Amino acid sequence: MSAEPIAFVPLFKERVWGGRRLEEKYGKALPEGPPIGEAWELVDRAEAQSVVLGGAHDGASLHELWTDDRVRVFGPRAAGLGERFPILIKLLDATDTLSVQVHPPSHLADELGGEPKNELWYVADATPEAHLYVGLRAGVTREAFAAALEAGEDVSTMLQRLPVSTGDAIFIPSGRVHAIGAGCLIVEIQQNSDTTYRVFDFNRPGLDGEPRELHVEQSLVAIAWDDVEPPLHDGDGPIADNAFFRVGRRILTGPSMVTTPGECAIVAVVDGEVECGSTTFPPGRFFLVPADGGAELSVGPVAGEATVLVTELRG
Repeated sequence: MSAEPIAFVPLFKERVWGGRRLEEKYGKALPEGPPIGEAWELVDRAEAQSVVLGGAHDGASLHELWTDDRVRVFGPRAAGLGERFPILIKLLDATDTLSVQVHPPSHLADELGGEPKNELWYVADATPEAHLYVGLRAGVTREAFAAALEAGEDVSTMLQRLPVSTGDAIFIPSGRVHAIGAGCLIVEIQQNSDTTYRVFDFNRPGLDGEPRELHVEQSLVAIAWDDVEPPLHDGDGPIADNAFFRVGRRILTGPSMVTTPGECAIVAVVDGEVECGSTTFPPGRFFLVPADGGAELSVGPVAGEATVLVTELRG
């Protein structure tokens, strides 16, 4: 028996570096006003909660599903994975470049008062000038980086700058200094964490006109100083496979089982149109395939093929 997919209402986040691309490309119903940088598509946090849209679970929160119906919806693997759904999935519209930042690694997170965050970036769309800053350039030391900050210099020049195009991907482990460059539309799949240490923000004001908070001291402790010029994903195998999640990219040309009974999966439609159960999902839509039955994906009627990201829980 094929399970019906569970869709959620996205939560939109105002960001100084955002824009309107989520509306223009994907038809997201963005609120009027300040630029929107993020759509939180799947989240279970005290301050932010996904709510089911339609179907048998309509109106239920992700946390309620996780708490009250965990094994049936998410599978036996989920039984020991903690109080909250362990991953957070976003769409990011980097109309402008994000701050240079880092997330604390597990062995330092408690000391620094934050949560570790390992994340995957998948470039769903890119302008011709799109780029990412990932890891340090060869030869950059902690001392040189700190001196540049002290002098008020643009430390993004000390990071590796990678030109990117649609379909590129890279894993960002905790401790890897990074920034998403202007022109990128990103699917971000991460640990359930919201700790970011900004080390440099191009001297720009926030949406309130005031400088955004920096976390220089924490950043200098958290940055992995031996993390030099990491490459983009090479295209072979899963695009991420770690202790928290596994993400694979699939090109659909016909029916395909997304998961086996007993395992859940989160599907992101990045190109084309996908049918699952009785629902058709256009690009930019995300849905959860419950563990109690598996589900088959098919290409929608208006496209010959479709590209999806399939995320599975680990742990």
